[in-house]
Amino acid sequence: MLASGYCERIGDHLWDEPWNAITNGAFLLAALAAFLLWRRAGGQDRPVLLLIGFVAAIGIGSFLFHTIPQPWTLAADVVPIQLFAFSYFALALARFVGLGPAAIALGTAAFFVFALSLGGAAAAFLPPGLRGSAGYAAFLLALWGIAALLWRRDGSRQTARSLALAGLVFAVSLTFRTLDRPLCDAIPLGTHWLWHILNALVLYGLLVAAIRHGRAERDAAGEGAPTAIR
Repeated sequence: MLASGYCERIGDHLWDEPWNAITNGAFLLAALAAFLLWRRAGGQDRPVLLLIGFVAAIGIGSFLFHTIPQPWTLAADVVPIQLFAFSYFALALARFVGLGPAAIALGTAAFFVFALSLGGAAAAFLPPGLRGSAGYAAFLLALWGIAALLWRRDGSRQTARSLALAGLVFAVSLTFRTLDRPLCDAIPLGTHWLWHILNALVLYGLLVAAIRHGRAERDAAGEGAPTAIR
């Protein structure tokens, strides 16, 4: 069994991280709520459906890792997160920014290299207990960067607000993830479980932004009568 870096885990048994395990249900709830919204919006947006599947996989994989810390469950935890992050970035370039296939491929590849480089550089300056959060810095910058770009465009400010708000909640969530070990003596329960709950909100907000933006584009193109989405 892998050594756990989380404050809550006190042994090698299945339920030695109960809060870190149970709060992964928030991802499943986010995926379900987004799926219902997706259906109400017409149920034709396949890229978003794939992203919803990734969110559900994040909840399942993270639950497995926090109950059975093994190399394979670590992969089940990490891989869906990365798939969602880079897939959503590609979708944002296409749907929000309006880039073509070649530019999307190049932009996503460049972002992948940037995320790895920034994560490695940030980790080099952080103590061991804080390095696990360094890899998420690029995603926070991407949310705010795309939000700033969209804010300058007519008709895209609602999406810009959604991405900026998601970035703000993600920043708070990342703070709780980072402080899990440093605050362990003061908060034996840890703070990693808050990372799960807040991240579920972030992912749901991002899915809602993608669904609404996609529906607005289809309505503007005359591909069906508008559907109220709240």
